[in-house]
Amino acid sequence: MAVHRFAGAVAAALTATVLISGNTLAAAPIRGATELGRVDYGVCRGTDPACYHDWGNFDPATDGYRVLVYSRTAGPRHAHLGPALPAGLNPPFTAAHAAQSALVKLGADHGFAVDWTEDVTQLNSPARLFRYNAVIFMSTTRDTLDDPAQTALRQYIRGGGGFVGVHNAFGTEYNWPWYEGLLGGANYYDHGANQPGTVVTASRRDASTGGLPARWDFTDEWYNLVPFPSGVRVLARVDESTLPDGATGGSGHPGHGRDHPVSWCQYYDGGRSWVTTLGHSVDAWTDTPTTGDTYFTTHLLGGIESAMGRRPFCR
Repeated sequence: MAVHRFAGAVAAALTATVLISGNTLAAAPIRGATELGRVDYGVCRGTDPACYHDWGNFDPATDGYRVLVYSRTAGPRHAHLGPALPAGLNPPFTAAHAAQSALVKLGADHGFAVDWTEDVTQLNSPARLFRYNAVIFMSTTRDTLDDPAQTALRQYIRGGGGFVGVHNAFGTEYNWPWYEGLLGGANYYDHGANQPGTVVTASRRDASTGGLPARWDFTDEWYNLVPFPSGVRVLARVDESTLPDGATGGSGHPGHGRDHPVSWCQYYDGGRSWVTTLGHSVDAWTDTPTTGDTYFTTHLLGGIESAMGRRPFCR
């Protein structure tokens, strides 16, 4: 039944699409949704769950919840990742692997299992990925997937999988349009100085923002984006007026003014996608007290749990 509902939604959207720029198609609202269901990047995406595939690939009552953290880099490597990890699944950490360690602890503290790898062969089959309720791209960079892994990720998402993209997941797979769509039709362009700023909670219609205050302070690089995300539910923005050094990036991007998103969610090609540009500082991933770190952790935890279907997603 879910297959027929999805096919009907796509067919309805296709009959109402108009070319708005390049190869981007905007679709009419699906079933009266207040935000657009879209057919961009050749797939159904948006905030309407008609774009989701509930094909019974996950049975948390039997299997529990488990996520895979993937942090392979094929370019610049953030300090919060530490040195490159050995091959295989769940290789040993050092104290420098701050982000991976923090995600493992987050799972242990909140009742879901966490595996981790930087070995692309661990992502080369849909069957392997379907062991996980969500796959987390943790500051991956450049061409971090080979052809089998690209195919497996796409099939996993099409089968109802969850995706979480954190920080430099936006600097990954630049020349793969499907992945750009998974990020909400957005990509990293540049960033301003690493500096304090105020995050504005834009929507509480996701588990990741339900318990956050209206405004909270945090320090980050505040990514500028080209393309700009579209057809998504923006969950949090940075108030550029609070950035002491401004939002202008190193490559000349002037910032996004009053609409500078930092986190958003969408249904995409059958799966769930929750992404955030936040998470640059090593201290954000350690026990070192920093301004806003508890809000960031709450936000990230909610995003992971909503993407894996444990808590309300992108309502």
